[in-house]
Amino acid sequence: MNREYHKWWSRDLHRDMELLIFGHAGTPVLVFPTSMGKYFEYEDRGMVGALGEAIGRGHIQLFCVDSVDKESWYNKAAHPYWRVLRHIHYEHYLLNDVLPLIRNRNWGPLAVTGASFGGYHSINFAFRHPDQVKACVVMGAAFDIRSFLGGYFDDNAYFNNPPDYVGGLGPGWELGRLREMRIVLATGDHDICLGDNRHFSELLHRKGVPHWLDVWGDGTGHDWPWWQRMARKYFD
Repeated sequence: MNREYHKWWSRDLHRDMELLIFGHAGTPVLVFPTSMGKYFEYEDRGMVGALGEAIGRGHIQLFCVDSVDKESWYNKAAHPYWRVLRHIHYEHYLLNDVLPLIRNRNWGPLAVTGASFGGYHSINFAFRHPDQVKACVVMGAAFDIRSFLGGYFDDNAYFNNPPDYVGGLGPGWELGRLREMRIVLATGDHDICLGDNRHFSELLHRKGVPHWLDVWGDGTGHDWPWWQRMARKYFD
């Protein structure tokens, strides 16, 4: 299996950022880590191994990025205004550094994926940039960032909180692009985020956005062994 490590200085974040690539061809998949996770999390947690066959045969190519959650949403020492702004810097890094790297290697239709808080990042990035993303697969995702802001809310927070800005979408190109995107909301009958996924699914239904709310039974919860099985189902 092709494995590549990349590290470079981000002008948007004013710090070094790291990234791992797995595979040589196929659908490019931008992978977000869980809360405060690192770029090597997908490998360490067995997700790359679970997808090894699909990667090896050139069906998918993974681009696993680092997070700055400790500097943004989880930075309780900073005012919520600055937490949201740091997240916006992170989005600029993805657009200005990561996407060009992906496109330099692979021009296939872009997919994004992530579990738990990585699912938030996936949905938010995909829905804010539906001209760039063609598929979004999230597992045990959370979608609402209001709990990180202690009652503070501004336009930047609104436009990075999917339940709010999706609910406010009217007819137009954005909604049209979302209706063309492959969207999978995977969760379990014992997942702590089951209610969040059902609520977000209802919101998408009201907006006429096709998607698949896939609720796994048999005691499926919120952890890596279940996410490994889910990843194989949706990407194999």
